[in-house]
Amino acid sequence: MDNRGDFWENTARLPHRIPRTGPSAGIANVNDTSSTPADFLSQTFFVPALAATDKPGVLAELADVVVARGIVRPEDRDAVLAALVEREEKMSTGMQYGIAIPHAKTELVDRLVTMIAVSKAGVPFETLDGEPASIFIATLSPPSDANSHIRFLAVVTRQLANRRVREKVLAAATKEDLSAAFERPEGAAL
Repeated sequence: MDNRGDFWENTARLPHRIPRTGPSAGIANVNDTSSTPADFLSQTFFVPALAATDKPGVLAELADVVVARGIVRPEDRDAVLAALVEREEKMSTGMQYGIAIPHAKTELVDRLVTMIAVSKAGVPFETLDGEPASIFIATLSPPSDANSHIRFLAVVTRQLANRRVREKVLAAATKEDLSAAFERPEGAAL
């Protein structure tokens, strides 16, 4: 039996609000606690169709995203990739229900960077349930920031516990589709 416990059970105890993000897309401001899922999704990079067919390829594509978006310099791409790989070597971030949460700490970012990527075919990712991962919730944060990625993951994974939300995320073709996947009427249960 894996000692990580049930992922959804553990995230239920985490804070439910995510900080509003600053002017740079994909970078969160952890000092503002008044935001909603729609607020942080507006600042999350979305990759609707990963090309990778294996874990190293997914991690490489995520590193490419932060370079392409100008968050890190091209010459620092390999260092970002190394940080993601090093974290995966400690323990796989493959969860269950087709979700993986690759994340890393790196001096190359000064605030939380968030990404949501989708693989329609699924990718073997050493998940808790042994199924391929199709939804990747990725973060990069500075070593001095111990909590912002946990807040972000808590908000996103709480919603992804709902099968219908996961299906909508998998079907999303645009950033607007992704945001709509996480919307729900006020007070509606997931």
